[in-house]
Amino acid sequence: MQKEKSSFFSNIGVQIIIAMVLGTIVGFIMKEDASMFAPLGTIFIHLIKMLVIPLIAVSVISGTMNLGNSASAGKIGVTTFAFFLLTSAIAVILAIVLGEIFQPGSGVDLSSVKGMFSSEYADKGAVPGILDTIIGIIPTNFFQSLTNANILQVLFFCLFFGIALSKVDKSKSKVIVSILDTTIEAFIWMINVVMKIAPLGVFGLMADAIGTFGFDILTIVTKLFLVYVFAIIFFGFVFYPLCLKLFSKMPVMEFMYAMKKPQAVALSTASSMATLPVTLEVCEEELKLSKSTCSFVLPLGATINMSGNAIYYGLVAMFFAQVFNVELNTASYIAIILTATIGSIGQAGVPGPTFLVVAVLLAAGIPIEGLPLLFALDRIFDMIRTALNITGDAVCAVIVDKYAPKEEKA
Repeated sequence: MQKEKSSFFSNIGVQIIIAMVLGTIVGFIMKEDASMFAPLGTIFIHLIKMLVIPLIAVSVISGTMNLGNSASAGKIGVTTFAFFLLTSAIAVILAIVLGEIFQPGSGVDLSSVKGMFSSEYADKGAVPGILDTIIGIIPTNFFQSLTNANILQVLFFCLFFGIALSKVDKSKSKVIVSILDTTIEAFIWMINVVMKIAPLGVFGLMADAIGTFGFDILTIVTKLFLVYVFAIIFFGFVFYPLCLKLFSKMPVMEFMYAMKKPQAVALSTASSMATLPVTLEVCEEELKLSKSTCSFVLPLGATINMSGNAIYYGLVAMFFAQVFNVELNTASYIAIILTATIGSIGQAGVPGPTFLVVAVLLAAGIPIEGLPLLFALDRIFDMIRTALNITGDAVCAVIVDKYAPKEEKA
C-alpha cells in the first residue's frame, strides 16, 4: 500500500496539480506580495522556451522526411490541416449556439468597471490578407526566423527541407536521419530534466497570477466564465472522444488517462508551445503513436490548432453583443465564424493577451470598449483553452496515425 502511495505522488502530473492548488492558496492569501514567487515561474518558462524552437525544427524535419517517403504523405497532410480547420470552425459554432442559449451578457451591469473601458485596442484588430499571410510565412533568413521565434516561418522551412531530404537517395540521407534521431533523444532527455522542476515553476506562476488578479473581477463575468468552461468541457470530453470513437481505434479512456500530464502542464503554462515536448513524449511513449506522425502533426497543431481560442472568440463576441444590445444577423454570425477560424491559424501558441478577439468583434460590428475587462483575466481563460488545444493536437495525431503505413510505426 505504501508503495502505491509513493508511486502516486511521484507522478509529475499529480505534483503539478498539487503545485497549482498550493499556488492558488498562497496567491489568494498573500495578494500582490505573492509576486515574490514569480521568478520561479519565469525560470521554468525560459527553460522550456529554450528547448521548444530547436525541438520543433528538428522534429518537423524528421517527421516530414519520414512521411515524405510514403505514398500516404499527401493524405496525412490534407487530413491534418482539414482536421484543425474543421474542428476550429465547429468550436466557434458551438460557442455561438451556447451564447444564444445561455445569454451570458444579458443583464450584466458594467457600471462598476467603467474605468476599464477603452478604445485603445480598435487599431489592433487587423487580420492580414491571404496574400500577405502567405508571403509572411516564407522566411528570407531561416536563422533570423529561429532567433525571432517566428514559428510559421520555421515550420515552412523545416517542412520544405524535410520533403527535400525525403527525395534524396537513402544511402546518402541515412547519416542525417541518424543525427536527427540522436538530437531528438537528447532534447527529450533535457526536457525530462527540466520537468523535474515543473512543480516549482507552476507554483510560482499560479501564486503570481492569483495574487495579481484575484477572483473579484470574475464576479462581473461569472456567467460568461461558466458557459466558457462548459463549452471547453463539452468539446474536450464529448466532441474529441467522439472523434476518436469514429475515426480511430484508440480506447477513449486510455487516451484521456494518458493526456492528464500534458493537460496539467498546459493549464499551468498557458502555452501550447511550452507543452509540446510533454505532448510529444506522451503520444510516442504512452499512446504508442509513430514518431514520424507525432513529429509532423504535433508541432503543426501547437501552431495552428486553436479550438479553445475559437470557443473563446465566439463566446466573447456573443457576450459583448448582448451587453451592448447589438442585434446579430446571419452575416454577423458568418463574420464571427470566418474571422475566428481563419484568424486563429498561425496564432503563436504562447501565453499572453490575444488581440485577435478585437478582429472578431470588429468583423461583426460589436463594440470593443469593454475588452480590457477580459484582458485582465486572460491568463485564467488562456490556461483553460490551452489544455483543450493540446488535447485536440493529440486527437489529430491519433487519427492521422491510423493512415500511416505500418512499416513507419514505432
